[in-house]
Order: sequence, then C-alpha cells, then structure tokens
Amino acid sequence: MSFQDKTLQCAECGATFTFTAGEQEFFRSKGYTNEPKRCPTCRQARKGERNGSSYRPRQMYPAVCAQCGKDTEVPFEPREGRPVYCSNCFSKIRVNR
Repeated sequence: MSFQDKTLQCAECGATFTFTAGEQEFFRSKGYTNEPKRCPTCRQARKGERNGSSYRPRQMYPAVCAQCGKDTEVPFEPREGRPVYCSNCFSKIRVNR
C-alpha cells in the first residue's frame, strides 16, 4: 500500500499539519487505525504533561527527628503522638526491621 502526505487540522490548537507518508506507514506498522488528532507541537506538549514535565515539587513539612533531635523536613504532615525521623535515622530503623 502506498501512502501520500495528508493535511490534517489539529483538534487542540486548530493549526494545519502534514501527516507524512512515512508517519502513516509507521502508524500502520504499529497497528494504529486512526489518524493523529493533534499537531506534532501539541502532541509533544501533551506527552510532556503525561510524563511529569509539569512536575510540582512535593509539599514538605518541618519536623524534629524523634531519634536524634535534628530539624528535618518530611513529605507528610506530622501528627501528634507519632514519631517522625530524619532520613538518616529512618534508614537505620528500616534496616533493623
């Protein structure tokens, strides 16, 4: 089957883009039956979102290590009556379990 370049319109931004014969051949080899709905730029942006490039740093909370007394930060809100450990002490405790 011979493929020919097609001009498509992006469902995301409305721009027209070329779905090349080579891309069509690649899509067919992968078993894809639908044409792409997004232009390469929007496709890349969407892929980046899914892969975490819109990464947000974790919320960290101040705490005092129950083992050594050192000030530290943890990725959860400490609760009253529950010990919190710095990463060094936590590693030691975890190895001993």
